[in-house]
Amino acid sequence: MALAGDEPFSPSVLGTREHWDAAYERELQTFQDIGDTGEIWFGEESMVRIIRWLEKHKVPLDSSVLDIGTGNGVLLVELAKSGYMNLTGIDYSPSAIQLSEKVRDKEGMSNIKLKVEDFLAPSAELSGFDICIDKGTFDAVSLDPSDAAGKRRLYVASLGRLLKPEGFFLITSCNWTKEELLDEFREGFEVLEELPTPKFCFGGRIGNSVTALVFQRKKVRPSILDKLD
Repeated sequence: MALAGDEPFSPSVLGTREHWDAAYERELQTFQDIGDTGEIWFGEESMVRIIRWLEKHKVPLDSSVLDIGTGNGVLLVELAKSGYMNLTGIDYSPSAIQLSEKVRDKEGMSNIKLKVEDFLAPSAELSGFDICIDKGTFDAVSLDPSDAAGKRRLYVASLGRLLKPEGFFLITSCNWTKEELLDEFREGFEVLEELPTPKFCFGGRIGNSVTALVFQRKKVRPSILDKLD
């Protein structure tokens, strides 16, 4: 356990934009060469888990969905195949967006919107989403060698601005436990459900190698000044 003031994880190149730019430049070249879309973060079962939750809770197909750190955009393609129509993917790596555009176009999913955006400093036009999805982006932010704690706070603040009150936030992480994520998102969000993920057994103890949670943004309570108006 980290001491007060310590970072929970050691800094890593996985938390830098330079690493992801280089990684997606390679994946873009590979796609152009052989048509391979590249790595699916957390495997296909992670996408199935998200889509099943949306379908189980009858989330309307016209709900606005934001994929945070979309990478190759494959999750958005699968959501589109499941009938979801209002889909947006953002990534701070231009190469990732170029790759996701090519994957989108190959699959004929022209309704998917893709943009180069830094989630920690989003443009004003990004707002009012019913659902935000994160598969590994918060993990990467947490490994940033430059002020990871401050950037995690920026992440939570951005999520609060972009997600509608009572909107859903689905996060999949391999770095954080359920309890730690509850603490990270305690301001403005409440957990609704923990989604089932693969379990492992080591030394007689059973645990999860991946954590998947569904949060809901809390309603904004009107202030006394609002009531006076």
